[in-house]
This record gives sequence, structure tokens and C-alpha cells, in this order.
Amino acid sequence: MKSIYRITAAATTVLFCMACDLDTIPEDSITPEVYFKTETDLRLWTNQFYSQLDDAPSTTCADDHIYRTLGDVITGTRSAADENGWTWTHLRRINYYLENSVNCENESVRAHYDGVAYFFRAYFYYVKVRRYGDVPWYDYVLASDDEASLRKPRDDRGYVMDMVMEDLDRAIASLGEEKEIARVTKWTALAFKSRAALYEGTFRKYHGLGDHDKYLTLAAEAAGEFIADSGYGLYTSGSEPYRELFYSDDAKQEEVILARLYNFDDLNLSHSIQFNIENNQQSLTRRFMNHYLMADGSRFTDIAGHETMPYTDETAGRDTRMQQTVLCPGYVQVGESTVSPNTLLSLTGYQPIKFVSDASRGGASKGTSDWPLFRTAEVYLNYAEAKAELGTLTQDDIDKTVNRLRDRAGMPHLVMADANNDPDPYLLACYPNVTRSANTGVILEIRRERTVELVMENFRLWDMLRWREGAQMVNATNPYYGVWFPGPGTYDMDLDGQDDLELYVDDPVANTSTRKKIGSDVILSDGTAGYVWAYSGITYTWNEERDYLWPIPADERVLSGGVLTQNPGWSDSTNFD
Repeated sequence: MKSIYRITAAATTVLFCMACDLDTIPEDSITPEVYFKTETDLRLWTNQFYSQLDDAPSTTCADDHIYRTLGDVITGTRSAADENGWTWTHLRRINYYLENSVNCENESVRAHYDGVAYFFRAYFYYVKVRRYGDVPWYDYVLASDDEASLRKPRDDRGYVMDMVMEDLDRAIASLGEEKEIARVTKWTALAFKSRAALYEGTFRKYHGLGDHDKYLTLAAEAAGEFIADSGYGLYTSGSEPYRELFYSDDAKQEEVILARLYNFDDLNLSHSIQFNIENNQQSLTRRFMNHYLMADGSRFTDIAGHETMPYTDETAGRDTRMQQTVLCPGYVQVGESTVSPNTLLSLTGYQPIKFVSDASRGGASKGTSDWPLFRTAEVYLNYAEAKAELGTLTQDDIDKTVNRLRDRAGMPHLVMADANNDPDPYLLACYPNVTRSANTGVILEIRRERTVELVMENFRLWDMLRWREGAQMVNATNPYYGVWFPGPGTYDMDLDGQDDLELYVDDPVANTSTRKKIGSDVILSDGTAGYVWAYSGITYTWNEERDYLWPIPADERVLSGGVLTQNPGWSDSTNFD
């Protein structure tokens, strides 16, 4: 499998040597008249489009997952002085290709690579709309003297997303059905269409923009076609299939549709996610942990006294994905034979183990597990959510999506009628803006499933933005609480019969392997007792009018002569508004 990526990486390297900037291609060696004629030309050119995708496992902070350096969305530090995100090089390269691929006389080859280009133009604009809302749509290469195009105002996000859907339909019609883990196919395009259409449909629904059912229908149709025809399913082998899915050096092609492949030994391609989990003190929150059901399908948050349940009790008898995601009592790292105790290394006491392989992969740039960019589980959840928001969801829909995920986890099935008859009050508090309808209960359960299944895969921030739940991510609304402790004393964190953690106020008195001073090493919410409290001394707030979109960079507004308008609530150094 790694040989596929070797070919891709080598080809991309050649390409970037030839064309790292479209404006500086040597005209005596490569011009449109002599290039774009062969399959090799088209493959080399389109290889560079893949760099738009996540190039390493990276996660963003939200209400479920925080770490030592919080992102600018939560801290409220985004600024119109920031140009990051407002880059158009990828689009120029895509449109340049589409204007010149006609040089290839092999129609089937050209159609395939045109499909790749349409996929990536759709991806480019989906990312732009998700970040900025209205953006100018270009389906042609801008000339340096095209003043009208260079000063074009922003197009309505609905128009742009309609163009995204059209591009994805072209990609779906043009790309092959063969499964290729490192290249986009018809199935990748269908999976992505379900993602993009769900985002736009729910964003429009929860932000009052209208036309939401159109996009939700497209999401359900794309996901439904994928489920019916792709042949993809879930990886279910071994005793811990969910955990193995994320630390495997070879992406599990039963489930993973497209992956970023890593190979340190041969290509020096690696990532640092395992290193960053420890060194950046990545931490899951109690709010997230409370989403996990009990193993029998009952709600943990319905248990009397769950709020003050100790770590060793609250992690017992839960959905098996908890033990495969979070360091729980009895955790044994891959390649080890002894239990690793919880040393409160993370900011909350809930340390992630998702993506963690053996100890040799724990150094900086030593990770080699393949990173799933699209996987079947997400498509299942997209389908269920779209149909639930449309009001067309059935129990059969639940059985072929959410309940397949629960089957893998060994969990009881979700029964739609039960969920709707008794919506979870805890989830209602987590998502106060959720649609109040006959389907409220099942929408909440689908959100629970999405939260648990897709944690740390770069979805949560965007989910909370599209659901208009941004205020739930900041600690002014929900403090970043973790493990609960009744007070100073010693604790057996791995349940081996020996105390291995001491929390103390003045001086330690026990001979434990880990000692933490209350008030300095660890902050507890009630002084000498309570929840481990991350960021206790800083309060972050949410601006409901402003914070669902990023500001348009001020320099770009100046260059446009003020034609580019600013997003609501944001101010900048220009005098155009």
C-alpha cells in the first residue's frame, strides 16, 4: 500500500520542481501548448491539488478537546490583520488545469483528471465558505490586467455552494469506482458531497439563512448512494477495532475512503500526533466524557451522583469506545505488557489515547499511522443527521447507519421512537439551540454518536459552528472541567490495588509514583476538592453576532478598494465601512 504513496510523493516532488508558482514556469520548457497532452502530464499537474488536504493529523480546540495552546476561535483572538486562510494559489492552479486539459486528446484520461480538478475546486471553496461565508467565485484564471475580476465583490454563499455541488456532481460522474486509498475516486466525491451539503444545510437552518432543506436533501442523497453502492463498511476485526483503526500504519481500506499516508523509513514522511498528545497536554473534557452511554445503553448522566463520581467509577461499564479513546484504568499501550496509570499529565486528567501507537512512535515526527481524511463512519452519520433534520428519518435509516457503529462498539441499538419520546436532558443542555420538533430526541442522539465516534478528527469545532452552539465552546459558558476528586489524599488510578497518585496541600506524605500539589500542580474547582479545572484563571467569551465567521483580511479589502465587505461584527483598520 505504501508504494502508492511513494509514486504520488515522487511525482509531486517532480511537479513542484517544475511548477512551484504558476507565474514563474519557464516558458522555454513548459507552456500550455506543449503540456497537458499525456496522462503523465495530467497526473503530475493534479498531484499538487492533494496538498489542500490535511497534511498531518491536527486537531482544533472546542468544548470536547483542549490543550496547552488554545486556538484563536476559543480565545477570541482572530483578527482582520491575519491573512491566513485568504489564499488563492490552489484555485489558480486548478482553473489553469481546467482551461488547458483540452490539450489531452485521450478523452477518458482527460475526463478522469478533470474529475479530480472539479473535486478539489469544490474542496477549495467549501473551506472558504466555511471560514468566510460569502466569497468571490472564480472558475477561470485571472489575468493581471483584469481589473474587474480582481476587484470583484463577494458572491453569496448560496451561489458558491451551488457551484460546489455542481463541481462535485461533475467529479462523481467522471471519477472511477475503483477503491484507491491515496487518490480521490467517485466514492470520495460522494462522501465529500455528503459532508459539504450537510454543513451548508445545517448552517443555513440554524443560522436562519433559508434553503436549508435543499442542501440537506443533497447530503442525504449523496450519503445514501455511497452506502448503497460503494461497498465500503466498517473495520471490525480484532478485539479493539475502533482503537486499531487510528494507530494502524496501513489505513483500513474496509472503512477508510481516502487517507494521508505516512512512511518514515523510506520517504521520511511522518507526523507528531502522539508526541503532541503528551507534550501539548492534550485533554478531553468532562463534558465530552458525559456523552458516552453506559454499556447497557442507559444514560450515564441519569445516574444519581454522576457529577461527583470518581475517575475509576465513571469510566467503568461505559461504551467501549471510551476505553479505546481515553486513558482509562487498565490501559496498556500498544507493544507493552504493563498498565499505564493516569498521572494527570493532561490538563483535565482525561488523556487521549486515540492515535497512540507503540512507544517508538512517541517522538517528534516519529508517527507513521495513516491519517483518515474520509471514512465510512462519517458518511453514516451525515446520512442519519441530514434525514433527521429533514424530518424523513426512519428506524431503517438508523439501523443501517448509527446502529452499525453501535454494533462495532458492542452497544445496544438506538431506537428512534424511544429517543424522541424521552430526549436526553443533559444533551438538551449541551445543545440549547437544537431544533425543537418530533425528532429532537433522535437528533440529539445522532449528535452524541458523532461526538463520540469522530472525536479528535477535526470535526467538532465545525459542528458546533454549524449548529450555532459556539457559546458552548468557551469557558465563560462551560468551564473546562475534568476528573473529580473529593480532596487531598492518595488514589489508585489504575485499579491494581496500589495507590499511585497523591494530591496534597502542604507537603506530600505518601510514597506514590505521582504527586500533585493542589493549587499549583493541579487546580480543583472548589479549592481543595472538585473537578480538575483547566484555564481556571482565564475567561473566554463568545460574540454571537461575530464569531461564527472569520474576518476578511484588511489588506485584501484595501487592495479591492473596499469592494470586499467585512463580515458582521468585525472591525479592521480600513475606512470602508
